[in-house]
Amino acid sequence: MRLDRGILLAVFFLLGLGLVQVYSSSYIFATEVHGDGLFFFRKQLLFAALALLVLVGTALMPWHWAQRLGVVLWGVSVLAIVATFIPGVGLRIGGAHRWLSLPLGFRFEPSELLRVTYPFILAPIISAFAQDQFDRRWLGLLLMMMLPLGLLYEQPDFGSFVIVLLLTFALFVAFGLRWRFILAGVSVAMPILSYMVFSTPYRRLRVEAFLNPWADPGEKGFQVIQSLLSFYSGGLSGVGLGQGQGKLFFLPEAHTDFTLAVLGEEMGFIGFFILLMVYGFLAFRGFQIALHLKRYRERALALSFSLLLVFSVFINAGMALGLLPTKGLTLPLLSYGGSSLLCTGLFIGWLLNLARESTIQLTFRTKETE
Repeated sequence: MRLDRGILLAVFFLLGLGLVQVYSSSYIFATEVHGDGLFFFRKQLLFAALALLVLVGTALMPWHWAQRLGVVLWGVSVLAIVATFIPGVGLRIGGAHRWLSLPLGFRFEPSELLRVTYPFILAPIISAFAQDQFDRRWLGLLLMMMLPLGLLYEQPDFGSFVIVLLLTFALFVAFGLRWRFILAGVSVAMPILSYMVFSTPYRRLRVEAFLNPWADPGEKGFQVIQSLLSFYSGGLSGVGLGQGQGKLFFLPEAHTDFTLAVLGEEMGFIGFFILLMVYGFLAFRGFQIALHLKRYRERALALSFSLLLVFSVFINAGMALGLLPTKGLTLPLLSYGGSSLLCTGLFIGWLLNLARESTIQLTFRTKETE
């Protein structure tokens, strides 16, 4: 069975670049903290291999199996999020209950899995809405699906909370939500989200640091200032691979949330631009696949997976460039993190599976047959 070569090439490029980035950005830190400069690189290499296996396996399985797997994994993710609040099972780090403790010192972040499987629960509702079959029954199901968001908020994982809300709203808009409902939804959501942000001290401090990082450059604004300095140092072509200074204990989370700043310093604007073009190609290809699917449910799924990529890249890049408040959200396929890699492999595998169902793929096969 043929898989989309363009998507595969983009994924291999990003995984390879991600391994280079993790090695470059974490070597000194890993040496100082763990006594092994390859500590993070080895883990990333392992999870990159596992992510590829997950991607290929998900892409090649029959589509009805892939759908069932998505629904089952959504249920697993909800139970796993509940488990993060159980003492001895969940890990509390920095005041947040986001991780599960696994054997051999590994950790898993269930919210990553919830984000990528949520479209399988949302797609039937979107399909009913697109076909004018949306009624109180579907509305009740939608509200019930939103209950796990309360757990995300309590962990707290505000980034995942916002992404799921954005995805739900974007899908309804894409499939024909009327303007009066869009305006009503925005009018209701904005005050609630504003209260959620400003009623929590650490979120309020992040917003203040975003608005004026130079007001407190040693504390609240430290991360974004160091990130901007790294981009500035990189200039057009960068200072050279491995030669960046920001990762030398100046830039916090250099191998995870702020790996884009390390890339900007070492590879410059040119490297940064090429990276965004590769992400842009993946998103464009996903939108293209969605347009060539016949059934509304599959269209909603392909569009969801594409938007998940867009939102993640947009938020992470905006945070690194000081255009958005800082938030612990990784860059897909590039940042260090096993949960992120495996879950990204899952949704790209599902997207590749949908590409096999699309008419654009059938067109390619017809030309080859002729």
